[in-house]
Amino acid sequence: MGNVGGGTFDVLKRNQEEIRRRAGRGIEVVAVSARNLERAKQRTNGEVRVVADPFEIVNDPAIDIVVELIGGYDTARELVMQAIANGKHVVTANKALLAVHGNEIFKAAQDKGVMVAFEAAVAGGIPIIKALREGLTANRVQWLAGIINGTTNFILSEMRDKGLDFDTVLKEAQALGYAEADPTFDIEGVDAAHKATILSAIAFGIPVQFAKAHVEGITKLAAIDIKYAEQLGYRIKLLGIAKRARVNGVEGIELRVHPTLIPAKRLIANVEGAMNAVLVQGDAIGATLYYGKGAGAEPTASAVIADLVDITRLATADPEHRVPHLAFQPDELADIEILPMAEITTSYYLRMRVADQPGVLADLTRILADADISIDAMLQKEPAEGETQADIIMLTHQAQEKNVLAAIARMEGLPTVLGSVTKIRLENLA
Repeated sequence: MGNVGGGTFDVLKRNQEEIRRRAGRGIEVVAVSARNLERAKQRTNGEVRVVADPFEIVNDPAIDIVVELIGGYDTARELVMQAIANGKHVVTANKALLAVHGNEIFKAAQDKGVMVAFEAAVAGGIPIIKALREGLTANRVQWLAGIINGTTNFILSEMRDKGLDFDTVLKEAQALGYAEADPTFDIEGVDAAHKATILSAIAFGIPVQFAKAHVEGITKLAAIDIKYAEQLGYRIKLLGIAKRARVNGVEGIELRVHPTLIPAKRLIANVEGAMNAVLVQGDAIGATLYYGKGAGAEPTASAVIADLVDITRLATADPEHRVPHLAFQPDELADIEILPMAEITTSYYLRMRVADQPGVLADLTRILADADISIDAMLQKEPAEGETQADIIMLTHQAQEKNVLAAIARMEGLPTVLGSVTKIRLENLA
């Protein structure tokens, strides 16, 4: 009965009649578990049983569905596995649990003939799981890219709008309640990677493989790069990306989270504040965009209750004919390799601080040409009066990561390149 649990209770109660008409029967909360018993009793007005031990709920034979909203890996995993063993359906908003232990949980549920529903685990109230798993089922999904962490999107929006550095905006986000006291999972990209892992499994019919995801956060982003990107017609967003790719004729999957330049004219580039959006490219439909609130008590409760309604409708259905957890039938999941980051292909933003002297640009372009990397656009900032250093910014055409890294190493070895080369990946999302 925390933030999302309380929101779920409130929405279920407020829209009870509407939900009953849609589900075909009533959905009744009979028990809740909470650390703070008094607060939970006040929130529920004494209408339901309140217990301190969540296993009391999981082991109650009168309960049909367990809703897990506590988060984390350990206790949540025990609760979910015990609920499944007891023949109960499970609704969870726990992306970390599913990204790490999803394969085990889905197999246990399949063996027991129960459902595990998790719409609220990705992008809060946006029904992206249902869209991928059901609405786009005719499509071969080619790629998806999502702003799936509201905290980092708020920080990046503020950095762009106000020209502030990361540390200043993080403190502002914490003061406003957008960022946790310990924001590591958000700002280092881990939360987005959990969600991207789940989306990749549903999009491509592969097991969840969080350990193979490439994860970068926004802590090293400089306000100057956001400014230069804007001048070149781009916005920087933290994206979760999953994409089919071919390397040496063999199909693989790119699974990565990192700051990304996106053309400012793309709709997803204009998603601001704490909002979420996911862009999905299918072969039949083309591009579709899903936008909305990615967090919050009632937006997330909206997704939790949608799962409760689905389970209520389908609980008596033959388990073999329900919608599979990962969209594809369990025995039809593909063994497609998650590509190492060195093998991915994309475009790049490179910023070099260089000595203001003849021949520097020629040296840099020669290194890129030697690595088979072509330049798409360039911005050369004139040094201020009395300055002897200048910034050169280059956007490349598509290139392989390992070639770009090799070129950067050579650039940084030049005596005229001062300090490290800043590299940010670029996706046109066309």
